[in-house]
Amino acid sequence: MSATVALDPARPVLDQLRARVAAMESGPTRLPVPVLPALSGLVSLRTGGSYAVDSASLALALVAGASQAGEWVGFAGWPDFGAEAAAGLGIELARTVLVPEPGEHWLEVAAALVDVLGVVVLKPPARVDAKAAGVLDARLRKRAAVLVVWGDWPRCEARLTLEDARWTGPDHGHGRLRSRQVRVGVRRGTAPPVRADLALPGEGTPIELLPAGSTPVELIRRASG
Repeated sequence: MSATVALDPARPVLDQLRARVAAMESGPTRLPVPVLPALSGLVSLRTGGSYAVDSASLALALVAGASQAGEWVGFAGWPDFGAEAAAGLGIELARTVLVPEPGEHWLEVAAALVDVLGVVVLKPPARVDAKAAGVLDARLRKRAAVLVVWGDWPRCEARLTLEDARWTGPDHGHGRLRSRQVRVGVRRGTAPPVRADLALPGEGTPIELLPAGSTPVELIRRASG
């Protein structure tokens, strides 16, 4: 995205964030934002857009590609944010900003994060009306940022839903949970949903797109092979 500033480990963080703000002064853009390879055929992110998810796993997975590509990611309204789970899904914690409990000021906090970060994940404390959403949507377009909302959001570009989830690993009640197979549905407006089966990380493995009709037994064999 044109508003993104390449990160330089030798430069102070504040200098890099100021450079990002200066780059955004040229105006809004609608450029693609990186997603993980397993998600690339299912959903695309573009600057200035908002996207809704219904689970923590989907929220983390959706922004992991941008984080790995060098983008800063902010999380607001997530008091039980799991750093280990985020790192396991590919989030670079060194480029992560967390505001766990913004309280009644959640909209202002989210807008402030959008001003300086490329990607923001928000978990609103209650149902969001169109007016509040419109304020943040306008900020997203101006700053060329991306918003991922864990919950409902008016007029979002796509909604990702966890339709089915199955753990694999235990045998007759014994053993460790090794990985999770999920079915994700993506809805854009009134178009029919697009669905795909994914394997979420287990024992250090990355998110993987599964062939249609994969079963938990097949998933165990793939993980052990």
